[in-house]
Amino acid sequence: MGKLKTSLTALAVVVALSACSEQKTTSSPSAESENASSTSQAGENNILLQAFKGPYGGVPAFDKMSLSDLEPAFEKAMAINLKEIEAIANNPAPPTFENVIVALEKAGAELSRVYTYYGIWRSNKSSPEFREIQGKLSPKLSAFSTKIIQNEKLFARVKAVYESDEMKQLTPEEQRVTWMRYNRFARNGATLDGEAKKRYAEINQELATLHTQFSNNVLADEENYVTYITEDQLDGLPASFVTAAKAAADARGESGKYAITNTRSSMDPFLTYSTNRELREKVWRTYYNRGDNGDTFDNNDIIKRILTLRDERVALLGYDNYAQWRLEDRMAKNPENAMDLMMKVWPAAIARVEEEVADMQAIADAEGADITIAPWDYRFYAEKVRQAKYDLDSNEVKQYLQLGKLREAMFYVAGRLFNFNFTPVEAGKVPVFHEDVKVWEVTDKTTGEHIGLWYLDPFARKGKRSGAWATTYRSYTTFDGKKTVLSSNNSNFVKGAEGEATLISWDDAETYFHEFGHALHFLSANVKYPSSHSGVRDYTEFQSQLLERWLTTDEVINQFLVHHETGEPIPAQLVEKIKKASTFNEGFKTTEYMASAIMDLKYHTTDPSKIDPDTFEREQLEQLDMPEEIVMRHRSPHFGHVFSSEGYAAAYYGYMWAEVLTADAAEAFMEAPGGFYDEEVGERLVKYLFSVRNAMDPAEAYRKFRGRDAKVDALMRDRGFPLPENKN
Repeated sequence: MGKLKTSLTALAVVVALSACSEQKTTSSPSAESENASSTSQAGENNILLQAFKGPYGGVPAFDKMSLSDLEPAFEKAMAINLKEIEAIANNPAPPTFENVIVALEKAGAELSRVYTYYGIWRSNKSSPEFREIQGKLSPKLSAFSTKIIQNEKLFARVKAVYESDEMKQLTPEEQRVTWMRYNRFARNGATLDGEAKKRYAEINQELATLHTQFSNNVLADEENYVTYITEDQLDGLPASFVTAAKAAADARGESGKYAITNTRSSMDPFLTYSTNRELREKVWRTYYNRGDNGDTFDNNDIIKRILTLRDERVALLGYDNYAQWRLEDRMAKNPENAMDLMMKVWPAAIARVEEEVADMQAIADAEGADITIAPWDYRFYAEKVRQAKYDLDSNEVKQYLQLGKLREAMFYVAGRLFNFNFTPVEAGKVPVFHEDVKVWEVTDKTTGEHIGLWYLDPFARKGKRSGAWATTYRSYTTFDGKKTVLSSNNSNFVKGAEGEATLISWDDAETYFHEFGHALHFLSANVKYPSSHSGVRDYTEFQSQLLERWLTTDEVINQFLVHHETGEPIPAQLVEKIKKASTFNEGFKTTEYMASAIMDLKYHTTDPSKIDPDTFEREQLEQLDMPEEIVMRHRSPHFGHVFSSEGYAAAYYGYMWAEVLTADAAEAFMEAPGGFYDEEVGERLVKYLFSVRNAMDPAEAYRKFRGRDAKVDALMRDRGFPLPENKN
């Protein structure tokens, strides 16, 4: 739903297998000595390979990163890592947890560091020069990953540990880490032979190139398509938006104009407030046609090729379709269970849309607009309905949603639930990759113990991908000496004018809290091994979705929602209106998301030879009775979650799966004496839902928190939908 933790690259398996720690392998003295020597030599010339230096356990040298170092750094890091892998695979000692699994956990320190810098260029400061390098690197990285996966000696040693008597004596976390290691090999072609193994590698290499090309095409359309308007076209737009649009135009050398950039954070408010219907349609089409303009950056052919290759690859492993393979180790287990959840909610969602459109059409008719509600009208007239039904003006609410104060609110919640304290780090003490990036030290409020750092990059700019995401530059581990956390949140808010507060919408405020939930998930980790940080896609969004609920607690509202000019707290009557309207427009929000999630599953359970993306999207949505006034949240040609990597492919439904957990967990707090700040429920939240990461099966962890499995009924109540007939 635009709220996700990004992976640094489409090749997540590379990181999972071999780039998990700041330390080198100690599997043999000769390997350790050789690697230390090569690292030292490379480190003299290439900052991207060097161990993080400086305060707080070492920090990335973002101020010294140079794009010219990227390719040689990857080449050297891959060479070092392959030597480590060979040492583990050819160790003459009998395979044990220590000399196989722990050795793999330690391997790849150099590669992990290079990926940290690569992720910054990829997501935060892309450029044509970087994209050219990225295009050359993608197939090389894929080949590297495949070489590790297809190392027969290595897989044999991992399998031996997995099937050994020692396995039964390991701790629960060690058993799970071993299972995950074995599973990654077995599910990614390690069991194949001969031509099948060769073809598997070829497919991975081509997919890596296609994923990169898809992503770069979308970014190109976001950068190339900017709608410039003039002063006489500003009717209806809030002053804060006008100011930001002028600053965006000035930054692009278009003085005297106002820029509507091709991002959701710019498109959404424009469609909500602009009275110019013709311009609304233009901005809407520009945004939703990203990757679908029939030009050099069109993604339709790429989609078909990606689907064809994914289908062929899983067929080599014996699966009927890609979704079957993808969901096997997820909470849903299979695409049928995922689709069943979708279909329980879908009828209620589109029925609500019909009601919402009727309300909007009535207002348009009463005003003599002489229109039929179209997709570019939905937000505009929904806002009118909001004001008519609830006397709630989104722009009025926005005056109390200052980015800085909301950040303080997030710190408050983190202090109450996690006992964390956030202290600004003095400028210049920690290197950053852009002047907008600020850093805070996170400590335990009681003991003063250093927990980690939190980096914040909040504003949109050229070269930064759209959306909001969280990531880590270093995760907490203790298996080889304690490593503290370097966490990061990234957004695309439109920066307020110099000296003025940056005001955001309620939806954006929820996103801000959501991404901070990911950061708290990183910062609260209490696990031993790097692999315990690997996420389960239909569970990993749950914790962050749950944190959104604290935005509406009285403690946050009363202290931090203050007017940006007067400093006065938000009026109680306005808060009451917000709460009464909490399920307003839920049909739109649920339907636009679910259309994308359902289409994702359909793409990955259908024979690709029968798919023409443009036709397939249209026909499948027609069969679902998709309301014509709404479009998919992510139309296929710019559905980056699914086609720019494999992280959310056949798994975008996971947001809804996580929403069920979220609604059910929220009710646990609502039932508690202390509400959302209840100490006992809060302790269980941290212990079982945040700190454990993936060191425990998610289903088991949730049962320990709640005492039972989650129920879909909670989601239906939360959204104001009627309960499904076949209840859980």
